[in-house]
Order: sequence, then C-alpha cells, then structure tokens
Amino acid sequence: MTIQKILLLTILSFFIKPLLAQEGITAGQFFKHEKFLASDQLEGRFPGTAGNNKAADYIKKQFKKSNLKPLNGSYFQRFKLFIKPGTNSIQADTVETRNVIGYFEGSDPILKNEFIVIGAHYDHLGWGGKGTGSKKKDTFAIHNGADDNASGVSALLTIAKEMGKRKLTFKRSILFVSFSGEEEGLMGSKYFTTHFPVADSSVKLMINMDMVGRLNAEKQIYMGGAGTFPGGEVLMKKLGVGSGLNPVVNAGSVGGSDHVSFYKKSIAVIGLHTGGHPQYHTPEDDIELINKEGAALVCKYIYNALLEIANYEQPIYFIKQD
Repeated sequence: MTIQKILLLTILSFFIKPLLAQEGITAGQFFKHEKFLASDQLEGRFPGTAGNNKAADYIKKQFKKSNLKPLNGSYFQRFKLFIKPGTNSIQADTVETRNVIGYFEGSDPILKNEFIVIGAHYDHLGWGGKGTGSKKKDTFAIHNGADDNASGVSALLTIAKEMGKRKLTFKRSILFVSFSGEEEGLMGSKYFTTHFPVADSSVKLMINMDMVGRLNAEKQIYMGGAGTFPGGEVLMKKLGVGSGLNPVVNAGSVGGSDHVSFYKKSIAVIGLHTGGHPQYHTPEDDIELINKEGAALVCKYIYNALLEIANYEQPIYFIKQD
C-alpha cells in the first residue's frame, strides 16, 4: 500500500469514526432499558419510593457497565424534597431521593476541565390520578411514564453504552446525569445547579432529553435553546442531514424541563423531545405506544450532537434568548 493510500485511509477513518460508532445504537438496545424503567414493578418511579430507588440503582449499574466514572467517589448525589402528605400514599413530608451521575474524561489537557452535561429525569408520577383495570389501586393508578421520561433515560443509557464501548476520545469531559424530582418542580436539576459537583464555570452546555420516545410520522425531533451557544442552530440543522429525522430547531423556546435550571444559571442548553400527546401524565403513557425504531434514530442524532459539541473548535459560551 502506498503512503498516499495510507494517508487517505487515515483521514477517512477520522471522519467516519463517529458514524461507524453509532451503528451500535439499536432499537433493541434502547427498548431493553425502556421495558424495565416503564414496568409496573417500578410503580411510576415517584421520589421517595422503592420504585424510584430501583430505577436509580439500575441507572447506576448501567453507568458502571458503560465505563462512566463516579464523580467525587460516588454515582449518587442525594437530596431531600418536600412532598405533600398523602401524595401517592406517601405520608412523610420530606423524602430522600438522588441524582445519578457519571462522567467520561476529555482528552485535551486544557479543555478536559470543561464539561458538557447530557441528562434526562428518571422520576415520574407514581400512583396518581384515577385508573381502571389491573392498574387500579383504590383511587390511584400507576403512571409508568414510558415516554415521560423512561424514554429520555433509555436514550441516555444507550448513548453512554455506545460511547463507552467505542472508547472514543473527545476534547471536553462529558457528565451523564439522570435527575430525580423533575415532576415536583425540576427539583433534581435545581439541586444539581446549586450544588455543582464540579466548578460552576466549567459547565459549558447542557443537553436534555425529555419525552423522546414517540417520534411521529413526519420524523420530527423538536428542540429549544439551539441559539444559546455559538453556531448551535447551524450545527443542529446540519446534523439532521442524512439522519432520517427532520429537526425542528428553535434558537429560543427553552421550554420547561430540567435544562431550564441550567439556562437560569446562564449555561447554554438544548432541550429535545418528540412532541406532546394525549397520554401525557396519564396512566396510558405506556410502553405499547413507544416508537423504538424512531427512538434509535433520535439516539443517533443526539449521540452525534454530543460528540460534535464535546469537540467544538470554538469556545462555548452562553447567549441569552427571549
């Protein structure tokens, strides 16, 4: 083989490595996590319950399998939140729950001290509202939250496994965080952003996935906040080419999920979802309605976005949006 051919192959391998890596992201891999997190045995993952703790333990186990490192010696960031007495049959006024955190260290000697956060909340409504059939328990019913937000966590775990398996290098460090207490008022992300486990100024951008499991026929992935960092809108539109998706990219429209806690701290954000539906916050948000093939496309898109941003050539800084 000539030197020219070797050089050409080396250059090509550099550019196609991320694309080859995402071939390991499959609908089956995503759905394996979804089936557990949205199962009746977790009883809706309400903070302070056994189901919520089981979900946190499962996420921790998957983080370890993906070779994510614990931060400051632990995968858990414990915090307490106030729950109204009687909510979801919980009598205590205050319950303990936890965010789950792991990280991949960047390779650049300077930029590895900057962090990109990718996250998804794992809590849901537990036993809430009225239900029928096998899910009825007195006047309450299990809200499994298959889309909200077992889908976001399943995407988080799928992306983490792919990155860990491929042992890719990227300039900035990446924090994977699964928040609790989102449904109670973004409490997990509020705690995280007021008790940063790393230096406040080192967190440059947060990518949030909340309800990414119901891709529609138009293949639309919606996002807000793409204009909160330099070149964000252009990047997110560019990544849509050849992805099988039709990104709906908003510079602002930051939204109402955990990334808002970061935006309020003047940190750039991207909040992603596949759209609302009538099953939102009802017992019918169940696994049978999840589009697992569509979710795999979403995972690949976000995976590529994460790699691009972690390797961003230009500085990442916050741009306020209306």
